[in-house]
Amino acid sequence: MRLCLNRSIVAGAILFFSWPAIFAQIANPSKSPAAPDITGVWMIDTFHPALFPKGTTPPFTPWAEAQFKKADTLVNDPNLACLPHGIPRLMYVPLPMEIMQVPDKVLIYVEAGNQLRQIHMNRDHKKDLDPTYNGDSVGKWDSGTLVVDTVGFNEVTWLDHVGLPHTDALHVVERIRRVDPNTLVDDFTIEDPKAYTKPWKVSQTYHLKPGWEIAEFVCDHNKYVYHDK
Repeated sequence: MRLCLNRSIVAGAILFFSWPAIFAQIANPSKSPAAPDITGVWMIDTFHPALFPKGTTPPFTPWAEAQFKKADTLVNDPNLACLPHGIPRLMYVPLPMEIMQVPDKVLIYVEAGNQLRQIHMNRDHKKDLDPTYNGDSVGKWDSGTLVVDTVGFNEVTWLDHVGLPHTDALHVVERIRRVDPNTLVDDFTIEDPKAYTKPWKVSQTYHLKPGWEIAEFVCDHNKYVYHDK
C-alpha cells in the first residue's frame, strides 16, 4: 500500500512540474522545442537585383524567354503600380524585415509596402486557393530549419527586380535557418514548369539589426507609368 502511495506521489510531482512545459507547447506550437528563435529585425546582406548572375541564362521555356525580353523596369515592372512584390522578390527587397513567431504562425513584416507575410504552421494548403501576389505559405520545422512551401500565386509579379516571369504554376520552397546568432540564410528552390524547364535554386543572407524598427512605408511611384494591362 505504501509503495503504491509513493508511486502516486512521484507521478503527481512529475505531472505537476511538467504542466508549464505542456501548456507552453500548446500555447505556442510554432516555437516548439525543435523550433529555434528566428525573431528580430533582419536586413539583406547584399542586394541582388537579378536572381541569376550576369552572363548566365535561366532555364527558360520559350514563353518565359519572350516575356523576359519584354520586361522593362521603367515601363511594366509591377512594382511601379505599388503592387505586392511576390515571392521570392519580397525576400530580396533592400529594406528591413521583422520576423515574429506567434501561435500557429511565423509572421514576416517587411518594410517595403508594409507587407505582412503569413506562414501557417498548423495546416496544409487549402484546396480552393484564390491566386494572390505572395501566395499561400505553409511551414514546418526540420530540426533547426524552417521549411516554407508556397503556392497559389497569380501571374502578375516578377521573381526578381529585372523581370524574371512566372505563371500560376509557380511553386517556391524555402529553407530558412539561423547559421549563427547574427546571420539568417534563406535557400530557395523555384519550380514553374510553364516558365522554366527545370527547378533552380538561389539563396539570400540576412544580418540581425538589434534596435532597428520597421518604419512606415509610402509607395509614391506613379501608378500611371505602369502600362502593362
